[in-house]
Amino acid sequence: MSRSMSQSSHQPDATVQLEAVKRETIQHDTLFTTPLDKAARFSFDEQVVACFPDMIRRSVPGYGQVLAMLPILARRHCKYRQQTSNGQRVSRIYDLGCSLGGASMALAGEFAPHDLQIKAVDISPAMTTEAQTLLTNNYPEHDIEVITADIRALELEPCDMVILNLTLQFLPAADRVAVLEKIYAALSNGGILVLTEKTHAFDEQADAWLVERYYDFKRANGYSEMEISGKRNALENVLITDTLDEHHERLDNVGFARHLTWFQFLNFVSIVAFK
Repeated sequence: MSRSMSQSSHQPDATVQLEAVKRETIQHDTLFTTPLDKAARFSFDEQVVACFPDMIRRSVPGYGQVLAMLPILARRHCKYRQQTSNGQRVSRIYDLGCSLGGASMALAGEFAPHDLQIKAVDISPAMTTEAQTLLTNNYPEHDIEVITADIRALELEPCDMVILNLTLQFLPAADRVAVLEKIYAALSNGGILVLTEKTHAFDEQADAWLVERYYDFKRANGYSEMEISGKRNALENVLITDTLDEHHERLDNVGFARHLTWFQFLNFVSIVAFK
């Protein structure tokens, strides 16, 4: 895809973009600075949307590096296999669980408008409303469709790449195989899935060490003990992790013959699976 790449050297990292485009209104993540009702659960609502770039930057180790690799992976594995209604051949990419569109921004920032057709999907109307504004304002010429939908019910068109960044972990465990099967069926031969997830280790001692270092990471980014504890409690039974082996076994079972872990930072991993 280098034949029509935009001037990538002038494009900022997508996480920087998300903060820069809303610098005047972006909120510091203070959602858990006061005690919450024990029954309160984490939700991707307007409050989370308002501070999401700050939350991601301070809570997800390696997120910027994962976003930065997406266009590199796309250049290698997307081959203009899809045809649009006007006969244009493009690479169609799905960003499933797109939140504010960070992955879509990372891709659009590195490719010319006529190279890609991006479909950014999220179940949260608060997220998709803001994502639509950000993507339209920053990449008005790119073919990016923002869709408010449950990815479990969404029909996928043939595509070259699917991105699942920190999304599968929020689905009930019983629904994860079906989503991956649908993705596998939609991908063209030679296409890829990029699956990024928070995980836990099978070995309890190793898992405890990784979790405590993750909390150290959050402490170093300014989160208090109350905030760390509050978010942990709010995410209980909302974010349900798998082990890395469970992810690879599931990919095997749905038909991906080849898949590898290309990135890991503490208990956060990213896997690329090839069809």
